Amino acid sequence: MDGKQLQDQYKNHLSDFHDWDQKPHAESWTLFPENISEHLSIDETSFSNGELYTIVSSKSAKGRKGTILATIKGTKAEDIMAVLERIPLRSRNKVKEVTMDMAPNMAKAIRRCFRNARRVVDRFHVQKLAFDAVQELRIKYRWEVLDAESKKIMESRKRGIPYEPELLPNGDTLKQLLARSRHLLFKHPSRWSESQKHRAELLFLRFPKLKQAYDLGIALGDIFNKCKDKKVAFTKLGLWNNQVENAGIASFESVAKSIAAHHQYILHYFDNRSTNASAESFNAKLKAFRSVFRGVRDTTFFLYRVMKLYA
Repeated sequence: MDGKQLQDQYKNHLSDFHDWDQKPHAESWTLFPENISEHLSIDETSFSNGELYTIVSSKSAKGRKGTILATIKGTKAEDIMAVLERIPLRSRNKVKEVTMDMAPNMAKAIRRCFRNARRVVDRFHVQKLAFDAVQELRIKYRWEVLDAESKKIMESRKRGIPYEPELLPNGDTLKQLLARSRHLLFKHPSRWSESQKHRAELLFLRFPKLKQAYDLGIALGDIFNKCKDKKVAFTKLGLWNNQVENAGIASFESVAKSIAAHHQYILHYFDNRSTNASAESFNAKLKAFRSVFRGVRDTTFFLYRVMKLYA
């Protein structure tokens, strides 16, 4: 049978899609109060055309049936609260912990709807800020090298001689070195290959500030990986903040300010070492499901299929 015809038959005749009690408002929100648990995650994802949905999920379901507690179109705190407050207060008060990123709208919604829950800022979002700061510096240097190379090419043309770029010992030009170092700057030195070690050595020799930024990013990750006690982690974050101030790297100063503003909820990670990994994993499942559909034309039907699998 033709695939499109089979889908139409399933949608209009074989399934109970048209009798689904949440169909009238599914595109705006869906809610499954029976899936609430003591440990929740909240994150946003995109179904189609960049349209964002906030998804509240239960960790206890481990990405299977019963995972989805709510889906809400958009990321406005008022919209999230309006849906979550439909869950009886007694059930909401049983929630002990919610993992999330640093978005203030989500913090506001969780504070209002789950008053007894401990908010935990996901460590991987914090580390991503640091990695982004390193990459920002790498890209800045790359543009500077590209500009310098363009000037040298123009000068060579005026003098009527061919331009010969400098080749480094590993065969890279300076702009290639910066472009090809992207992935190694995300990795711990212990996971570098031999060629990456050589490239990193050349990179940090030419750009010592980039090494300083990379070391700051690795040091932040080590705090989360190695510290077992919240008080020790708090002290080490303070020392890390001092290192950032001494380094004088603008992008890392912004990272340090974000961490300082949310440090109370970042430190909650060290209580149970809870992360938002389950939400990120679930987002990956939704994206894989979306790719099977080759895009989402009918959002309501897509949500119906998702709810059948995960709610």
